[in-house]
Amino acid sequence: MATIRDVAKRAGVAPITVSRVVNNSGYVSDKTRIRVEQAIEELGYIPNMLGPSLRFKQTNTLALILTDITNPFWTTVARGAEDAASESQYNLILCNTDESEEKQNQYTQMLLRRQTDGILLVPASSTPQAVELLQRQKVPTVILDRRVPGVEIDEVRSDSEVGGYLATRHLVEMEHRHVALLTGPENVSTAKDRADGFCRALNEFHLGCPPEFIQWGKFTQESGYEATKRLLQFDPRPTALVAGNNFIAIGAMTALNEAGYRVPEDMAIVAFDDLPVALTIEPFFTVVVQPAYEMGYQATQLLISRLAGEHEEGCTKIILSPELVIRRSTGA
Repeated sequence: MATIRDVAKRAGVAPITVSRVVNNSGYVSDKTRIRVEQAIEELGYIPNMLGPSLRFKQTNTLALILTDITNPFWTTVARGAEDAASESQYNLILCNTDESEEKQNQYTQMLLRRQTDGILLVPASSTPQAVELLQRQKVPTVILDRRVPGVEIDEVRSDSEVGGYLATRHLVEMEHRHVALLTGPENVSTAKDRADGFCRALNEFHLGCPPEFIQWGKFTQESGYEATKRLLQFDPRPTALVAGNNFIAIGAMTALNEAGYRVPEDMAIVAFDDLPVALTIEPFFTVVVQPAYEMGYQATQLLISRLAGEHEEGCTKIILSPELVIRRSTGA
């Protein structure tokens, strides 16, 4: 890990000058500031905001960087992570990125400055920059729910490809021949995996996988609403939808209701992720249930074992199995 003296040597200045640039205190000429900032970037220097006395010592703090804390799926993941952290006397910081790489990178930098012991990260996309930064700084990290292709790192996730396959196969077995998928961004591994499972099921039944019937978007109600409105203009239109998460499914239902379509009579729906019992009077959606609590719990246990030096060498990949729960939204 680069030190303030390494930066000073690279920039040809005194350590106090680097400190002034980092803390934006005291006078530093523009020319010198640019030279110091360039050295910081080249060396990947992360200032320590907790003081030299805590450098390389544990703070008993973990962080969970989530993409959307308003989604009940992620609050359940967070509960599992918090329970596991508490059992081992760790505090857990929650950070919400709103699927933004910029916010993700800001949180990563902040957590590194605060000497967080380990990080649980739900990547905002499949780009590796944040993960590579954490690896350069030698901070134990576990990736949750999603994959980052080309990076060797611990990960705990549900099998989204299998989930997409189970959802689509169920609809085909219910005699639907025009099935569409509403999912998240193409550069997010869970969205891509669900599309792969969707196509595998359709091809297994020799139905083909028309690219226009895969609607890439965001994991939001607005995205589900807009995608469904587009699909209703198709000829032939789909008679069944696979929604990439519960928010997309709710948006789809809104669009269908506005257009006068009934579920499941006119359109069947399978959604990823169940809603908590407390939020529903009567569960309606047929869902692909992912073990959200176990995902958060096991990921945190894995991270803590890394911190304790108890885990084997090499990367660990824990892939949990989803389950199809059939309810009224598919007419079964």
